[in-house]
Amino acid sequence: MDGAAGYVTGGCPLVPAPERAARVAALDCVDAVVLFGEDTPLRLVERIRPDVLVKGADYALDEVVGRDVVEAAGGRVLLSPLLPGRSTTRMVEEIRRRG
Repeated sequence: MDGAAGYVTGGCPLVPAPERAARVAALDCVDAVVLFGEDTPLRLVERIRPDVLVKGADYALDEVVGRDVVEAAGGRVLLSPLLPGRSTTRMVEEIRRRG
């Protein structure tokens, strides 16, 4: 997980990275979550070569950084569906609307 969350909404993340990572790590299907501070996870993906790399479905497969590395090693890249109305941007808009 990267530290970029929040920049989309124009500020600091509403949910800190360690808390977001803990939520994802609590899923039975997740073996590990790694926080990183670089602009992209490419060096990390090249180093650990995950069996599965998951990104949100707001990305296209050809936009997923490290996809070629994962697939070349026999892994899979998956896009996780987004929940309608549950984005941080949407929540911030709703809070502002309610004033």
